[in-house]
Amino acid sequence: MHHAFSRVATGFLLCLILAADARGSDQPNIILILVDDLGREAVGCYGGESYPTPQIDRLASGGMRYDHFYVAPVCHPTRISIMTGRYLSNLGNPEWGSYPKGDLEKATLAWGLKEAGYATVISGKWHLAMLQNDPQHPHRLGFDQYCFFGWHEGPRFWQPRIWQNGELREDVADRFGPDVYLEFLQDFIRDNKDGPFFAYYSMTLAHAVSNDLDPHPPHGPKGRYMTFAEMLAETDLRIGQLLDFLEDEGIAENTLILFLTDNGTSAKNYIRHEGRQLIAEPPVTSTWRGQSVLGGKKHLKDWGIRVPAIAVWPGTIEPGSTNQDLIDATDILPTLFGIAGVDQLPPKQDGQSFEGTMTGEDYEERAWIISQKKDKACVRTKRWKLLDTGEIYDLKHDPLETSPILPRADSKASREARHLLQPILDPIASELIVDID
Repeated sequence: MHHAFSRVATGFLLCLILAADARGSDQPNIILILVDDLGREAVGCYGGESYPTPQIDRLASGGMRYDHFYVAPVCHPTRISIMTGRYLSNLGNPEWGSYPKGDLEKATLAWGLKEAGYATVISGKWHLAMLQNDPQHPHRLGFDQYCFFGWHEGPRFWQPRIWQNGELREDVADRFGPDVYLEFLQDFIRDNKDGPFFAYYSMTLAHAVSNDLDPHPPHGPKGRYMTFAEMLAETDLRIGQLLDFLEDEGIAENTLILFLTDNGTSAKNYIRHEGRQLIAEPPVTSTWRGQSVLGGKKHLKDWGIRVPAIAVWPGTIEPGSTNQDLIDATDILPTLFGIAGVDQLPPKQDGQSFEGTMTGEDYEERAWIISQKKDKACVRTKRWKLLDTGEIYDLKHDPLETSPILPRADSKASREARHLLQPILDPIASELIVDID
């Protein structure tokens, strides 16, 4: 599914401007929460039993829990899909941590909502450019304001290195990064609460301290880094703080919140450093419905790509409801465009709107989803998952994916499923880069 870049910006933005002029004031505020490295096995409302998540559970009780929401197994392709409505391979497989230059910088989720009259902000993690080399990058992709830690430049948690609207902040050396990112988001919302606003809360939690800095990031107040359990508690706390803030500001009723995560839980979490050596805590496992589950980040099994996702929209979405439709990260852009009243989608979309799951209106359910990173890909229906390796899983009878079926062992049913799914997967598989780490 390799496509050449197209010249889209002028016509696309003109259509958006004309559409925005014709709309009324019934657009809801939109908050997109993207948690970093959190699988559904660790979340209470999804069956997780190891960690308390009262605020995420509170969110779910007020809206709709999606049980079949899919992303990429690692963060960059998920973030690309959210911004563009396209799979990684449909953008020419951009380099890790980058975004295609040129006209595609205007064909984004943020630009569409901005031209529809939304004030736009993003805070936390970017991962689409090195900000020290291109501090205006988030603005070019449609965000009025931003606040990010410097990826590959400095720490995200303690003594954070934080870029804000093109400048390095000099007042955060003694701050805990996640506090700064949420405060910035809240300040923006308060200033724009007459709406409509689009706030993208791209959380740095619950991602482990990474090994990309020299010296390593500083230890926290306990003389070490956070355990996964501690990071999840900090994540949950901030979800509650945001919900309380919206209620206190009187804007919760006119705000759509879409919560999801960028991939499954990481099995590895560094707990401290000893000089240049990073020491990990025991592999991160969670008890889910009585079973022990190892964090699935980087893998195409469902623990890596099937993530918690919740939508809350008071007066529109029924509290405590659930949905079983297949949805993936590319569907976010067309869905939010539809809710905002944006009539013109960027070209070459892979996504499909799931707005109808929220409003109760008719919509077309996806028959399959794709999940990929640069060297792996799969296509999945409700029952079947086909990998680029040729393995296929019958998820009806093998939901934990323990028994892959190779072509030579196909049953009649798996052969028919393979025949259906292989043409969907082949164009993506042909673009995979298999000689990377």
